[in-house]
Amino acid sequence: MYPHQRSRVNTVFEVVHEAGHQTAYTDKHPAYDLVRGPTGKGLSVGFFPEIAAVGVNTDETIAYDQLHVNAFIEWIMNGTTPDHSEVQEKLTGIPTLFGGNFQAVSVAQKTSGYVAKTLAFTPQLIKALDFVDTALGQVVSALKAKGVYDETLITVVSKHGQSPIDPAKYAKIDGDLVSAATGVDVLQATTDDIALIFLKDQTKTAAAVAGLNKQRTALKIEDIIYGNRLVDLGFGNPLTDSAVPDIIVRPVEGIIYTKSTAKIAEHGGINEDDRKVACFVSAPGLKKTKVHHKVSTRQVAPTILKALGLDPEALKGVVAEGTEVLEGF
Repeated sequence: MYPHQRSRVNTVFEVVHEAGHQTAYTDKHPAYDLVRGPTGKGLSVGFFPEIAAVGVNTDETIAYDQLHVNAFIEWIMNGTTPDHSEVQEKLTGIPTLFGGNFQAVSVAQKTSGYVAKTLAFTPQLIKALDFVDTALGQVVSALKAKGVYDETLITVVSKHGQSPIDPAKYAKIDGDLVSAATGVDVLQATTDDIALIFLKDQTKTAAAVAGLNKQRTALKIEDIIYGNRLVDLGFGNPLTDSAVPDIIVRPVEGIIYTKSTAKIAEHGGINEDDRKVACFVSAPGLKKTKVHHKVSTRQVAPTILKALGLDPEALKGVVAEGTEVLEGF
């Protein structure tokens, strides 16, 4: 789903708000108010300072992330909203459901990353992780100060990984070359460590794929996904949904389609480095355990509803995909 498009299914924030609870969320772009859901009423308060206003480096991003942390503290301690918030209704206390985004680790991974061969953390990545650790400690302290820590579920999970983790695998290719290789008119191409291609004329999909196949070696293409495979793999049908690209080009792991010299990793793709993330869930009453089998970030939303005593199947996506709550709930 693209950030500029309103979600077509309801969100966990929407379900919680419709149940009579107040909600709040903060993230890096105003477009992330899509968590309000299709009704537009899922948030009591939204706080979305634009991250593009700061430099792409760890120090400036940490300062930016502190705005989100300040919002968390303000919601907890005072039940008030930061300046420039999008306010649907005045908070009357701590929101029942609130959350937000940390960007510093992502930026540190993309600009400094890991030490080649050893894969040890670079100093900038350690600095970003230490900041997030301290910030979470501030949130916990605020919850304890208000006497609500023992009744709070805290979930920490990444939206995505970064590819490549091993900088020795990194190489870049100009994303414009991918569009040119199709040999047809491209309406839009989004390129990072993947290429999402939208064609002006969808009847020329086969010709575009043929053009890409001719450049498969030069463009380091691992896979080209189009037609029925888009549907079979769950991406959707571009003939009936304009949000679905006509062609997805997956490069060899480590390849980034970009002109940028500032990044050594990127996200948005479907390689393993993009998709493997950690998930930590903490709440009184939960038995300390490690789950070694795969789970999905999709399971977080129904788990939140379960913890609040609400029906996880109030989420349309849960019903459509048969999503289960996380183990232990």
